[in-house]
Amino acid sequence: MSPTAPVSPAPPDAPSRLPQRGVLVVGIVLVALNLRPALAGVGPLVADVRTATGLSNAALGLLTTLPLLAFGVVSAFTPVVTRRLGIEGALGLALAMIGTGVAVRSAPAVAFLFAGTAVLGVGIALGNVLLPALVKRDFADRSGPMTSLYSSAMGLGATLAAGASVPLAAALGWRGSLGAWAVLAGLALAVWVPQMRRRVLTPPRGTVLDSLRDLGRSRLAWSVALYMGLQSLAFYVVLAWLPDLLQSRGLDPAQAGWMLALSQAAGIAGSAVAPLWAGRSGDQRRIIWVLAVLEAVALGGLLMPSGALAAVWVTLLGFVLGGAFGLSLLFLAIRADTPETAAELSGMAQSVGYLVAAVGPALFGALHDATGGWTVPLLSLVAVLLAKVAVGLPAARDRQVRRAR
Repeated sequence: MSPTAPVSPAPPDAPSRLPQRGVLVVGIVLVALNLRPALAGVGPLVADVRTATGLSNAALGLLTTLPLLAFGVVSAFTPVVTRRLGIEGALGLALAMIGTGVAVRSAPAVAFLFAGTAVLGVGIALGNVLLPALVKRDFADRSGPMTSLYSSAMGLGATLAAGASVPLAAALGWRGSLGAWAVLAGLALAVWVPQMRRRVLTPPRGTVLDSLRDLGRSRLAWSVALYMGLQSLAFYVVLAWLPDLLQSRGLDPAQAGWMLALSQAAGIAGSAVAPLWAGRSGDQRRIIWVLAVLEAVALGGLLMPSGALAAVWVTLLGFVLGGAFGLSLLFLAIRADTPETAAELSGMAQSVGYLVAAVGPALFGALHDATGGWTVPLLSLVAVLLAKVAVGLPAARDRQVRRAR
């Protein structure tokens, strides 16, 4: 380069990159906060909904299962949306669908209750799939901390909804309590709109079926997907049955409800710690073993007939399940070679994962009904734990899923 050659100026937007990145982080946190309240806010209000609508327990169970089925069906096809709207636009659509679905299901007719639940389920499915892909694209060097941040925000959203639903129902009625979370979705969408203006479209690498076929041939992709599914199954079993189990150990309904809230709060800590720890190295097999041992201890404690140490066991179990959830989300980012592969892997893993998770609460309840106790159902969670280790160890090795170009 000659002494007189001009020096290229810095990009005009260089001074604003840090503020823009900060706005993006805030937007990601707000998106994540919206991915659980619509689900966690239903359980505490089941008695009110049953009384007001006359729905059977089976029909009420569908309100929990319907979003999981939407997650399973929609997740694999999320790349169809991102190819048209980009990740930013698809996340904006997700927030709009969550807000709309939450508002619709609070309308008077029972049909709206189910229709709104289906709509918000599709919106949450989009958000579930796309956040790991966005982290892979924009925070590849900070995957651990960012996954820790947004998975903790998801746990916080669930905890807030579980704790606030009954007070909101006392003030607004149960329909108002269910519909109140539309405000949070509207706030997140308002903050997210600037991101939609900078959407990045990538050329498709074949059809969605091509991507599913490629991923279906990858043992690593299946390990990640099954780990996601088994940790989700355990989480939703605990969410559905922990209070009933603890009441059989001598706790009253209020105490059992607080124990569930305690487990959810501990899950926030787990989902924050595990990705931070895991992001420091390429291999996470040690973390798989640590989480497995802690979960075995917690399940062993719950097998005891006394509820004297219930707070210890539910705190430990909540921490482990939160940690496994955060780790599974991190796998979606770090086991993919590109942001596009991350979106496709996330879609496959969450589709498989939530279809697996959907059978958990019903199967656990059926085992309880068949045996008249909790020993066999809890031992079934031990079997799930062993399977989780078996698929988690291959998923934790330092490798990446690479799609054919």
